[in-house]
Amino acid sequence: MIALSMFLVCLAMLVMGFPVAFTFGGVALFFGLYAEGLQLFLMIAERMHSIMTNITLMAVPLFIFMGLILEKSGIAEKMLESMGSLFGRIRGGLAVSTVVVGMLLAASTGVVGASVVTMGLIALPVMLKYSYDKRLATGVICASGTLGQIIPPSIILIIMGDVLQKPVGDFYRAALVPGLLLVLIYIIYCLLLAWSRKEAAPPVPARSESLPAQYWHAFKTIVPALTLVMVVLGTVIAGVATPTESAAMGAVGAIVLATLNRRFKISMLHQVAMETTKITAMVFTILAGATFFSMVFTYTGGDEAVEQIMQHLPGGKWGFVFLMMLIIFLLGFFIDFVEIAYIFIPMISPLLIKFGIDPLWFGILVALNLQASFLTPPFGFSLFYLRGVAPASISTVDIYRGAVPFILLQLLALTLVILFPGLIKLI
Repeated sequence: MIALSMFLVCLAMLVMGFPVAFTFGGVALFFGLYAEGLQLFLMIAERMHSIMTNITLMAVPLFIFMGLILEKSGIAEKMLESMGSLFGRIRGGLAVSTVVVGMLLAASTGVVGASVVTMGLIALPVMLKYSYDKRLATGVICASGTLGQIIPPSIILIIMGDVLQKPVGDFYRAALVPGLLLVLIYIIYCLLLAWSRKEAAPPVPARSESLPAQYWHAFKTIVPALTLVMVVLGTVIAGVATPTESAAMGAVGAIVLATLNRRFKISMLHQVAMETTKITAMVFTILAGATFFSMVFTYTGGDEAVEQIMQHLPGGKWGFVFLMMLIIFLLGFFIDFVEIAYIFIPMISPLLIKFGIDPLWFGILVALNLQASFLTPPFGFSLFYLRGVAPASISTVDIYRGAVPFILLQLLALTLVILFPGLIKLI
């Protein structure tokens, strides 16, 4: 009952708006003192030391740094403009180009906030200029900006590899096909909507520049960033380098690209370093609070209670998978993916072996599910990011309504991976 009370108190405090990391840490402190006293906290220093010396987690700030360099140097902006000029002449072409650039940004940055803000500032005014439906425009920007959750080098895949004790390279390899499947579903939806509702996504008038010249410009813009992505991900997937080593190469490569584009400045480097520090501090503060919480939760018998409840679920393995996906989806309405990955997943990970579930497959399902958390009202972070840069003519309701079809498309992709587990083994 102590463990159950801890969980309920945390949810209540989060709904009231308390900061996540300090909520879990504070609740763990109170219940830990009640259950055992100060002796329980002699282990916390060892837990914190193991986090700080975790080599895999060192990749997180390096990938964040790489993504912010590419975003601040204008490389992401150039990619979006080039793809828009290529696809804009067909119905729904601007939406398709936004999805494609979202995929490229996801593979090169992995930072959801940077992708959504960049496309919101560049693509949204263009789509509104050419009379795109507001809901389609906002929905496709939010959805394509969150592709960084599932397409490597995703931060959540690094976290899942650490939590589920599986190589991050295996998660990167397993996530490629589901990620590309989601991109394909988005593109098909945009084209079908443009075909059925011609006024929702009209074509853009052709530019004066010749088509070969546009292709050459797009090639020069996209290939350098794509080469960096292939080197970074290829070394991890091939097992040549660890995620931390490849992330370090990516960070240096991003600086080289920014220098070649004549966009590198010391002031930009300082700004990127500060933002990287802030984001990394947020992630690791949450991890510290979650570690504290899980320690007290386990000590008070919470893990045994969860195991007993789950083993008596109807439907066995599939009943367990369905319930976990439902719980994670609902939790995504209120708390961020980092908290879910660090707090909820360790509670249920011991049950994967008992039910004979492949941790790699389950981790990809969780990553796909957590991607929807960025779009689900009322606390979807992508919705907030876009609201911050959208013009006054776009209401919050427009953004919420625009996200709903893409949430359903994400659930469709999740269902396909559940029904066809072999999708994670095609690469």
